[in-house]
Amino acid sequence: MPNSEDIRGAPLSAPAELLSGRPARIVVADDDRLARQMLVSILQKAGFQVEAVDDGQEAIELIGRGGVDLALLDIVMPRLTGLEACRLLKSMTAETFLPVVLVTVKADTASRVEGLKIGADDYVCKPFEEEELLARVAAMLRIKRLHDHIAAQRAYLEQLSIHDEMTGLYNYRYLFTRLNEEFKRAERYHEPFACVLVDIDRLKAMNDIGGRTLGDAVIRRVADGIRRSVREVDVVARYGGEEFLIVLPSTHFAGSLTVAERIWREASGNPVEFGGASRPCSVSIGVSLYPSRDVRSKDALIRAAESALNQAKREGGNRICVFQQHGQIYTPTGSAEPPPPPPPGKLRRSSDPAFVAAQDDQREPQTRRGTDLPPIPPRKPL
Repeated sequence: MPNSEDIRGAPLSAPAELLSGRPARIVVADDDRLARQMLVSILQKAGFQVEAVDDGQEAIELIGRGGVDLALLDIVMPRLTGLEACRLLKSMTAETFLPVVLVTVKADTASRVEGLKIGADDYVCKPFEEEELLARVAAMLRIKRLHDHIAAQRAYLEQLSIHDEMTGLYNYRYLFTRLNEEFKRAERYHEPFACVLVDIDRLKAMNDIGGRTLGDAVIRRVADGIRRSVREVDVVARYGGEEFLIVLPSTHFAGSLTVAERIWREASGNPVEFGGASRPCSVSIGVSLYPSRDVRSKDALIRAAESALNQAKREGGNRICVFQQHGQIYTPTGSAEPPPPPPPGKLRRSSDPAFVAAQDDQREPQTRRGTDLPPIPPRKPL
C-alpha cells in the first residue's frame, strides 16, 4: 500500500506508470479503424499499455475482467454506443473509480453534455490534438491514483479499527460487538456457548529479562498459538495487555475444555527464542459456559471466565479452570512450571476428586460434540 510520501513524491505531470510501477492500462473502443489506430499509436508512444476494440460491448467485457485504469470510448459505435457503455461501466465500478473519457466530434455538443451527465469524466474531440489528448489522459490517471490511495488508506484504517496492531487479532471494541451478537444467537436458538480467557504467566518477569522486545515476542507467539487452536467461526481478541478472550459459538463443556487444553499445550510447547536461549512460557486459562445456573447474560459470562482465571492464578498458574456453577470451579492438575506437553491429567473438584476430564490417550475428539466429558447441566426454565 502506498504511503503519503509516495503520493507527494510521485510526478503529477504525466503519470504513464501507476504507483505499483506497472504502465497504466487503457482500453480504446472506436469503430473507426483509422481513429482507433491513431489513438493506440499516440498512447503507446507515451508509455501506456493499450488494448483496442471496435465496439462498446467488447469494451465492457474486457474491462469486466479487471486491471483496466482508463477507458476511451467513441460515442457512436455498433451494438453498444459509447454513452450506453459509459452508463454500464459507472454502475459496474461504483465502489472503485474508473475514468471514462468520451471521444466525439467538435460539433456534437449535445452528446458531450449527455455523456457528462451520465457519469463520463472527460471528453476529447476529433481530430485529435496529441498534447491535449495526453494531458487529459494524464489528469484522469492522476485522479485515479489519488482515489486508489485514499481507498487503500480507508481500508487500512477500517482494519485498524477492529484489529490489534501487534497481534493481528480482533481488538476489545470489536470483541464486545461480536460477543453480544453470539450471545443473543445462543439465547434465541438454545445453543451452548463458551468463553475462554487466557492470561500469559509471568509476563512482567519476561519484560525484566529482555525488555519489551521479549515481552512482545511472547505475546505474538501466544496469539499465533491461539489462532492455530480455534475454528474460523470462533472469535479471538486481545482482551488486555497479556490477556486474550476467545468466543466459542455452539460449544459445550467438552468442546471448550478441548480448545482450552489445545491452547495450553501450544503455549507450553513453543518457547520463544531470545538472546540465543529458549524462553519457556505458559498460560493460565479460565473457561465459562452458557447455559448455566449463574450465567444469564454476556456480562455474567465474562465475570465467570474472570473468576475461573483468577482461581487458576491463585493455584500457581499454568493450568485451566472451568467455571460451571456458583462455588464449583474445576481445575485440571498440572505443574506450575512450563514443562513439555504432559499427558492429559485429571479434573479435580472439591466434592469429587476423581472427576476425569480427558481421555487416557492423546487423541482429540473429531468434533466439539464428543461424549468424553460430562454434559453440561440442562437449562432450567425461567
